[in-house]
Amino acid sequence: MKTLKQKGKDIVWVVAGNAVLALAVSMFILPYDILSGGVAGIAVALQPLIPLPVTLMVNILVVGLFVIGACFLGKEFAMKTILSSLIYPVFLTFFSGRVPILDLDPILASLYGGLLGGMGVGMALRTGASTGGMDIPPLIVHKLTHIEIAKLVLITDALTVLLGAFTYGLEAVLVGFVSVWASSVAIDKVLMFGGQQAKAIQIISDQYEQIIEQIHSRLERGTTLIEAQGGYTYEKRKIVLVVITKNQYPALMEMVTAIDKEAFVIANDTHEVKGFGFSFEFKV
Repeated sequence: MKTLKQKGKDIVWVVAGNAVLALAVSMFILPYDILSGGVAGIAVALQPLIPLPVTLMVNILVVGLFVIGACFLGKEFAMKTILSSLIYPVFLTFFSGRVPILDLDPILASLYGGLLGGMGVGMALRTGASTGGMDIPPLIVHKLTHIEIAKLVLITDALTVLLGAFTYGLEAVLVGFVSVWASSVAIDKVLMFGGQQAKAIQIISDQYEQIIEQIHSRLERGTTLIEAQGGYTYEKRKIVLVVITKNQYPALMEMVTAIDKEAFVIANDTHEVKGFGFSFEFKV
C-alpha cells in the first residue's frame, strides 16, 4: 500500500509525463504530419479520411481507450489514468499554437518527437499508470504475457504507423518508423532509470577456489558456488556466480584468464541489481 507521499509523487510524474508528451506532439508530430505511434499518429493517419479536427479525434481515442484500459487493468490503473485522460487534452490544447514550430527536416522532427514523446510516456509508466491512448493496449498485453512493455509499445506503434501507408505513402511510413524507434528507446531508458546496471558472470573452472579468492580480494565482490553436473561426462563441477559492475568486467576476465586459460565464462547484462554492494553500502 503506497503512502500519501508516494501517491503525491506518482501524480507529479503523471502530470509531468503528459506535459512532455503533449509538447512533443504539438511541436514535432502534428505540425509535420508525422505518422508516429499513439493516438496522435492514428489521428494523423485518419485525418485525410475523416473530416474531423485532429485534436478532436485524439480526444475521442483517449476516452475510448481509457474505458478499455479500466476494464482490463483494474481500478487502481483507472484512477491514475483518468488523470492523464483529463489533463493530456488540456496540455495539447494549451501547447498548440503557442510552441514555436521549427523549420526542420521531417526526419529530425520524427526523431526528436519520438524521443521527447517516449520520455513522457515512460514517466507515466513508471508509476503504473499511463498517458492514456495507445500505450494502454501494450499494458494489457504485458499483463497477459509479461513481454517487456518497451517491445510491445514498439510493435503497437509500428502497426499504427502502417495505417498511414494508405493515405500518405511509403516515404511517410518510413519517416514515422524513426519516431517509433526513438520513442521505444526513450521509454526503455526512462523505465530503467535509477537501476544499477551490472553484469552477472558464471565461471566454470577447475581452479575455482583461486578465482574466488581473487574476486574477493581484488574486486571486493562476493561469490556464490552452484553445484552442477556435466551433461556429457556427468562429472560434478562447481559454477562460480558473481555480479560485478560493468567497469570491473575487463579486470575480472584478465584475472580469470591468468588463472585458467580454459575457463568457461558466461556473461549476461543485468538492468537492475539490488542488495549489498549495489543498492546498499556493503558488497554482495
